Amino acid sequence: MITLPPSPERCTRGRRVYDNLKKTILFIIPSNIAQALLIIIALLAGNLIPLTPVLILWMNMATSATLSFGLAFEAGERDIMNRPPRKSNLHVMDGFAIWRVVFVGLMIAISAFVLEAWLQPRGYSPEFIRTVLLQMLVTAQWFYMLNCRVTDGFSLSKGLLANKGIWIVSAVLLILQLLIIYAPFMQMLFGTEALPFRYWVITFLIGFAMFLIVEVEKPLTRRWRKK
Repeated sequence: MITLPPSPERCTRGRRVYDNLKKTILFIIPSNIAQALLIIIALLAGNLIPLTPVLILWMNMATSATLSFGLAFEAGERDIMNRPPRKSNLHVMDGFAIWRVVFVGLMIAISAFVLEAWLQPRGYSPEFIRTVLLQMLVTAQWFYMLNCRVTDGFSLSKGLLANKGIWIVSAVLLILQLLIIYAPFMQMLFGTEALPFRYWVITFLIGFAMFLIVEVEKPLTRRWRKK
């Protein structure tokens, strides 16, 4: 005989699964928007292609896929049972979701363009510039994953250690990034170059700045959604 959990517990679990699915979608799409904008605008302007096909594959398979697993283990938000029932015709990609993915996608793309424009006059090789941009995009995704832990509240309100899955996938991602940037066979396969430590700091600061911008955007859009 199969014993089902009480109805409120089933409802909580269902809402948590739905929330985490939506968070994962909101996390993955902005990176794809940023990548597409970088390639399209570079082609139209006749500039250096900022990401090669293999680096795009790396972003999608090694970065997005790895980090999205962390969001799957997020606990339910505090108000999860205080919300009214979700309408059956309400889509996952509602107006707010579309705004968020476009906003973050544009922000990541603009940051990458500015960073590339700063690097170009300094005489770096195309491989070096692409490696810096790759690290910036990966770092931006990592910070945005933290943003996605809470849809419209402060991302760290749950505590940094509340979801151990996030730190496991973060450690895996760090190892992968060290390999693609510093391992000679990975450099040969992906066309990357070793980065000095200061570029890790620069890309970290850019990602942190974007994290703060999204945290400021959350209460603003929350007021807009309540109107």
